[in-house]
Amino acid sequence: MTPPKTFALLALLAAGAAQAQVYRNVGPDGRVTYSDQPPAAGARAAGGSAAAGGESSGGALPYQLNQTAQRYPVTLYSSKDCAGCNAGRNLLVNRGIPFTEKTVESNDDLAALQRLAGGTSLPVVTIGQQRLTGFSDQDWSQYLDAAGYPKTSQLPGSYRRPSPTPLVAARAPAPAAQAAASAPAQPPEPSIAPARNTSNPTGLRF
Repeated sequence: MTPPKTFALLALLAAGAAQAQVYRNVGPDGRVTYSDQPPAAGARAAGGSAAAGGESSGGALPYQLNQTAQRYPVTLYSSKDCAGCNAGRNLLVNRGIPFTEKTVESNDDLAALQRLAGGTSLPVVTIGQQRLTGFSDQDWSQYLDAAGYPKTSQLPGSYRRPSPTPLVAARAPAPAAQAAASAPAQPPEPSIAPARNTSNPTGLRF
């Protein structure tokens, strides 16, 4: 039977491990190891994804941050000339939250936002399955804390935030309309007048 003191030590170790930054490294032979030290310059960091802003965004995320970003991805819905959108974006950037941004500009974007959020008020942020409408520093911070995001940035210096993209991708024109638009203009065909009977100009039969 394990003594109570051992249980206390295990609890302290577990708490310390939860707070420590853990990195997942993949060696040249493909072997995966875990360490509290960041990977060397030539090593590959396992994990990272486009949704979480990992390697495809210019720098692999630390392991724990990447796990949180995969479990509770953050998406910001914004528009131009939106003070709340700017404030929300600044909070996410300053805190080092990897997130994707969807812009709402066209009528199709507004219709999609209506279906998604039940309204057209901006900004909207989703943290995992949780959706928040309107900017509130306190509310956004509380939900980010609950999801497990760090309070200060842990993003690597090489990290580049993905560029904002429209909520609804622009639709390509129909093939027939595209072909008609690209076809060269044809000159009008000359009209051919019926030949006149010069021998009988009146056209009367005799």
